[in-house]
Amino acid sequence: MVTATFRFYEELNDFLARPLRQRDFSCACASGATAKHMIEALGVPHTEVELILVNGESVGFEHALAEGDRVAVYPTFEALDIRPLLRVREAPLREPRFIADAHLGGLAQQLRLAGFDTLYDNHFADDEIEALAAAEHRIVLSRDRELLKRRGITHGCYVRALKPHAQAREIFERLDLAASARPFRLCLLCNAPLREIAREAVRERVPEGVFARQTRFVTCDVCHRVFWEGSHWRRMRALVDSLTRDTAEAAEATNAGHETGAR
Repeated sequence: MVTATFRFYEELNDFLARPLRQRDFSCACASGATAKHMIEALGVPHTEVELILVNGESVGFEHALAEGDRVAVYPTFEALDIRPLLRVREAPLREPRFIADAHLGGLAQQLRLAGFDTLYDNHFADDEIEALAAAEHRIVLSRDRELLKRRGITHGCYVRALKPHAQAREIFERLDLAASARPFRLCLLCNAPLREIAREAVRERVPEGVFARQTRFVTCDVCHRVFWEGSHWRRMRALVDSLTRDTAEAAEATNAGHETGAR
């Protein structure tokens, strides 16, 4: 056995037993235990960790801990570029693509509404989520920390909020998605791309009044539904606008706080 001292920062403390939060604490580790093993044994999914410093040096998850090591564990740095220090993953996922677990159907729809490729099926087993995430390079969204600890899941987010819109805002802020949003390009039901369709081609597929008022239509080639810019579209537009606006304002406030603290 060896003994190491740990300190977890910011929201990672949410996963710890209450007596261990916001402070240094010593922990006995099995001989040869890795940083990843001990971090997860203490309750923190590896997908939540962005940086590990052991005795001040950046290390990867497989770093073997030694007697007297001091381990500092950090979540994502939202306002600082720490890429030169990163050791815990081979590479970031350049294009945000998601897979949501069975409890996050509302969040999946809101991400699709904003244009983010998001797989969801409330019958997905954990093994399927792990396999799809690895094969298709997807970020796993879950409220199940044990799922996020699975070895095959390299990128994931533990979702803290309970309501879909609050969940979407949380993910937008955490992953800085506002600038990448491309609303109304995916079917909310199928996650398939929408495409424009000629007005005459939908004459028999939409209500007569809608056909008379609207000039632009799109369709999904999977479920074959037809969409147009009606009152429902305007409500969804307002929803997406609130996500991008609120998260952009939150980012500005965070940056302003860092600039003030730096003076």
